[in-house]
Amino acid sequence: MRNPLDPAELNAALENVHRAGMPGLFAEVRDCDQVWRGAAGVAGVATGRPVTADMRHRIGSITKTFTAAAVLQQAESGQIGLDTPIGQYLPKLVPGERGDTITVRMLINHTSGLAEYLPYAYPSFKAYPDLAGTGPQSMDDHRFTRFDPTELIEMGVTAPAFGAPGGTPGLYSNTNYLLLAQLLEQVTGTTAERYITRNVIERAGLRDTEFPAGPYVDGSHSQLYEAWFGKLDPPRDYSVFDMSYAGPSASLISTVADLNRFYGMLLAGEIVSPSSLAQMQRTGPVISQEGKMIDYGLGLHPMEGPGQGTFWGHGGTVWGGGALAMTRADGKRQMAVAVNLQRWNRLDSSGRPQPHPIDDALATLYRVAMYG
Repeated sequence: MRNPLDPAELNAALENVHRAGMPGLFAEVRDCDQVWRGAAGVAGVATGRPVTADMRHRIGSITKTFTAAAVLQQAESGQIGLDTPIGQYLPKLVPGERGDTITVRMLINHTSGLAEYLPYAYPSFKAYPDLAGTGPQSMDDHRFTRFDPTELIEMGVTAPAFGAPGGTPGLYSNTNYLLLAQLLEQVTGTTAERYITRNVIERAGLRDTEFPAGPYVDGSHSQLYEAWFGKLDPPRDYSVFDMSYAGPSASLISTVADLNRFYGMLLAGEIVSPSSLAQMQRTGPVISQEGKMIDYGLGLHPMEGPGQGTFWGHGGTVWGGGALAMTRADGKRQMAVAVNLQRWNRLDSSGRPQPHPIDDALATLYRVAMYG
């Protein structure tokens, strides 16, 4: 049964996340032709500037759905074979046996076995539970660093492999999506950013979604506060940051309204064909960056609600910011949420994040937004 929007309940759930310790957050929820937008808290801690629901925001790995859709478009036109080894397209970037066995599909669904390059580019970035011994210094060191994507790929390809190509569970790795960006450039003759902009972003009519040209977010936006598990107290503003370390794996800027529009059109078969969408929704087990087991398809992640059907979308984080966008399979109920604080949990003696009131408050907001 479809749940209508309850503005009072949604506003209360949003405000409770702010009260739990989130400086600011904003959201849009859609139910058929009904639309609710809300915001709570501040976009600037020092100034008290309020957040608003129309603000632009770094959406992190939600970018992966856009990149996956672009690759699938090229597969539909016959320019890319999803089960073709990546070595046939990019032999210098993935040489030897792995280039012969890792397919394009394995890159999209994170079963390539390739390691994550981020710990090599940013010593601050370590997988759980190694965080206890890390600090944020390399984030400051690289705030304005312009990375070469092929150098980042080399870090991931030459690092010890997580597992054999096609093995399960897979490992969520940004190396996969930087390779997909290079693949798009190879077959389209233009950069992945330009191709995605023309054929995914503009095709969906998204007016406030773009790849950043530099370290700044254009237009009205929130500051982004990184707590780094209590090691940055008070949290530090990382809203000015060169996103070349992520590129088409996690660098897009968007709005909650644009995200709902994009996923609504994607699930309606208006960005890729229905058969491509069906392939995006075939999932397998993948270990996330937080060490959790998740189901993952081709750039899509499912969430299940009791009796409410499956929601599809993606989450994303950057230094200081996060977002989550989920749309029910029938396209009738949608949620997009943006927050301006990351890694708010402190760590226990084993380096594992401890529970925080924000966790429960966000879970409640997601439940109210998706299921009513």
